Amino acid sequence: MLKQDLRLKQLLKLSPQQIQLMKLVQLPILAFEEVVKQEIEENPALEDDNDDYYDSSDSFDSENDFDDSGDSEIIDAPDINIDEYLSDDEVPSYRVQSNNYNDDDENKELPYAQYESFQEHISSQLHTFRLTENEEEIADFIVGNLDDDGYLRRDLSSIVDDLAFTQGIYTNVETIEKLLTNYIQRLDPTGIGARDLRECLLLQLRTKNPTESTELAYKIINEMFDAFTKKHYNKIQQKFSISEENLKRAVNEIERLNPKPGKAFTNNSKNTEQIIPDFTIRIVDGDLELTLNGRNAPELKISREYSEMLDTYKNTEHKSREQKDAVMFVKQKLDSAKWFIDAIKQRQQTLYITMKSIMDYQMDYFLTGDEEQIKPMILKDIAEITGLDISTISRVANSKYVNTPYGTLLIKDLFSESLTNSEGDEVSTREIKTILQEVIENEDTKKPLTDDNLMKILNDKGYNIARRTIAKYRDQLNIPVARLRKKI
Repeated sequence: MLKQDLRLKQLLKLSPQQIQLMKLVQLPILAFEEVVKQEIEENPALEDDNDDYYDSSDSFDSENDFDDSGDSEIIDAPDINIDEYLSDDEVPSYRVQSNNYNDDDENKELPYAQYESFQEHISSQLHTFRLTENEEEIADFIVGNLDDDGYLRRDLSSIVDDLAFTQGIYTNVETIEKLLTNYIQRLDPTGIGARDLRECLLLQLRTKNPTESTELAYKIINEMFDAFTKKHYNKIQQKFSISEENLKRAVNEIERLNPKPGKAFTNNSKNTEQIIPDFTIRIVDGDLELTLNGRNAPELKISREYSEMLDTYKNTEHKSREQKDAVMFVKQKLDSAKWFIDAIKQRQQTLYITMKSIMDYQMDYFLTGDEEQIKPMILKDIAEITGLDISTISRVANSKYVNTPYGTLLIKDLFSESLTNSEGDEVSTREIKTILQEVIENEDTKKPLTDDNLMKILNDKGYNIARRTIAKYRDQLNIPVARLRKKI
């Protein structure tokens, strides 16, 4: 049975403008520049105003540029009045571009070199062999199945099936095996075409000059690979009845091998990601100075042509349907351009007040460069200072870099939880990780410290920390367990 009732609900809805603003906040510089460029291309009412006169005093290195009060949280997109920017003044009110580059900074474009790809390198060598047309097609197909490390990780029978279904070539596992071992695995770099790490190392050891060390290294990998990977050196010594010195020389031969022979080519074929800091922190007369990278502040303006076009349409008394449609189109583009300019200004304000709060919070570290001076700091701490939402702080911290006198840092690396030491003071987990890493670096590699030993050492230093926490921090630092750190 249908019935009517009255219900009261609280709903939180984000407008499309707010969602886009959040996306703008989290973008790094290069991605942000692409978004601005795309917006200019798609919206004819938006123009780049780089050619206009610009007052260099409008900079972000002053605290007066932004209001650091709690009212700076992301707000709703304002109701845009088109008359606000239908003035005769050509100079836009949006002046946010900043001269934040050093005098000795150079804006250089990195040249991209053209590299020979991994597949091209292997195929060019393969075609020097005298193969039949059918064998060459099969060999090329095998090469196409090598992964970025240079391994053939697919089962040979599945390659036989793929050749039949996709290429119309009928062969067998024996032919695939012959082409792989007699031709592909003889190509440069050595180790290409291996089906696992053990085979890759054996292929490389076969090509070395036969010495006592290389022959022993080959036996170790061929017969006791599992014991070697687990660093059970005592078992290896007993198996081959060798001295510790001979074992050490053989292990050194193995450690010189390349476990991923294909990486030398796949790394060359990819452009290295360029990191551009969003902020710069300098020490000037003993005080910290924060500047926002000027590339975060493009100087945009509303198209004068579109503004005059709308003004003309508005003053037309009797509008045709086509003219009314034109008015709606122009107004839509002008509204969109005005909002985009405002959104960029709000993005810059959010970035600046967030980084300013982080800089003030970690002032001792930025003045000294001593990582032990990094205070425990979580997203909530900065959110309370700035009045921004925790999610907004997270978007800024996770994708932005800051240039400091001690190097370029990812902002999120400055955040850490806290632990209480024996004196009752709160210390950053980053400080504990630094001490843990130093202890491991100075350990006896023949008898590396276990997690229990590390726990006792840190407890003696005044850090009350459990063994499982030691294991967690060690994993975060990409440090293996004691057994795998052992050297002979």
